[in-house]
Amino acid sequence: MNDYTFTLGGAELHARPSGALWWPSKGLLCVSDLHFGKAARIARRSGGMLPPYEGQDTLDRLEAELDATGARHVICLGDSFDDMQAAGSLPEDLGAWLLRLIAGRDWAWVEGNHDPGPIDLPGTHRAEIALGPLVFRHIAQPGAEGEVSGHYHPKARLGFRGGAVARPCFLIDGRRVVLPAFGTYTGGLCSTSPVLCALMDDDARAVMTGSAAHAIPMPRVLRRRA
Repeated sequence: MNDYTFTLGGAELHARPSGALWWPSKGLLCVSDLHFGKAARIARRSGGMLPPYEGQDTLDRLEAELDATGARHVICLGDSFDDMQAAGSLPEDLGAWLLRLIAGRDWAWVEGNHDPGPIDLPGTHRAEIALGPLVFRHIAQPGAEGEVSGHYHPKARLGFRGGAVARPCFLIDGRRVVLPAFGTYTGGLCSTSPVLCALMDDDARAVMTGSAAHAIPMPRVLRRRA
């Protein structure tokens, strides 16, 4: 099995190689930071042109995760759309594809900082979701327990055979998990950044995505001695 299994608040969770989080006992799949419409938003605001295929690729990978897990419940953990205009102007083919994935499932949209209001798609629209021992929200809150969040697009860098590889990653400690961005056109914040080092406990793990989910100690900037 290529997942990384861990426990948070007594719930057994699976960090999937794709960057999705799977809660088997609830039949729940959680993805964060899909950022649909990013290429269109960049073109609209700056005139920069990116290949307009990120939506198709993101949906293709999301559908693969839904098929692989058989998820009955889905939580999109904020920043599903790159801005509110993108949420209202999804291309017709992508909208139909997304509606097909939503059909027959309990689907929830958590508000993010890019999409802070309800969108015109089926499902529930929530600021955050409390479910059993866990709370799902877009941005981590200091002191939270049993928290599942996204927002930071974490990535980790690992030395390998004389070089290094950087990949999106989950960050996990005894109190929270921060999900990587699932969307295709998304950058990342290195785990050595001060904000992530301050957020995560000293024993935190980085679970790197790819062909399999591999856990390593969370890479950090070494603290200087006084």
